[in-house]
Amino acid sequence: MSFENPTRGRIGDILASAGNIAVVGLSDKTDRTSYMVAGAMQSRGYRIIPVNPMVDGEILGEKCYHTLAEIPEPVDIVNVFRRSEFCAEVAQEAADIGARVLWLQQGVFSQEAADIAAQHGMIAIMDRCIKVEEALALKGRSRG
Repeated sequence: MSFENPTRGRIGDILASAGNIAVVGLSDKTDRTSYMVAGAMQSRGYRIIPVNPMVDGEILGEKCYHTLAEIPEPVDIVNVFRRSEFCAEVAQEAADIGARVLWLQQGVFSQEAADIAAQHGMIAIMDRCIKVEEALALKGRSRG
């Protein structure tokens, strides 16, 4: 069966109820797309939890973790800025921490990751920019 993203309405519901977003592959370089997207989501009230094994310290004023497993609190969405071939591993890590949603950024698609998400009761969203979808899906709606 081929993968289909949830409807825009469902994506809006997911984003409206989300709090913590772990961003895998979040760069500490301000000119990177991951940094700009995560910063925009943070400015909209989402709690951004950086995940990058190469960064010690903070990104966007938040403690950066090396792995999803190190995060000491629940994660609603795992937003992935990694190449497609690494996404199945991230999907399994997201399942292991009980994340509700696996979100692969625009240009990133992995059927294997989607299958892992489905096997663990997670919602998968692929090849979509979370910032763009948030603007479109929640236009005129409030979060919470």
